[in-house]
Amino acid sequence: MKHQNGRKKLNRKSSHRTAMLRNQTIHLINNGFLQTTKVRIKEVQKIAEKLVTVARKGYDFNTIRRVKQALPYDQKAVEKLIKEIAIKYVDRPGGYTRVIPLGRRESDTAQIARLEWV
Repeated sequence: MKHQNGRKKLNRKSSHRTAMLRNQTIHLINNGFLQTTKVRIKEVQKIAEKLVTVARKGYDFNTIRRVKQALPYDQKAVEKLIKEIAIKYVDRPGGYTRVIPLGRRESDTAQIARLEWV
């Protein structure tokens, strides 16, 4: 049975959640790191790892199409992912990112973490 194997809802409607996770993935690609709550980090990590796995195949039509499907509104991030980031991980079987815990936020004691490329 596949109970409780879905995504976290993050207290957002599906359209807002999708847009938020896409934006955070683009931020990770452009800046090399992302600092937010641990639950969001884990969701962004799933997306980013799958995108790198797709992008490792190289700069061809099908790869661009599949990455654009996940990140439709930032062409620069798509090109950077395929041409710069994915090239580093061609020989690596997985685990392209690392999560560094940073403690708790003072205002609401949410766990904060940093996601970065290995």
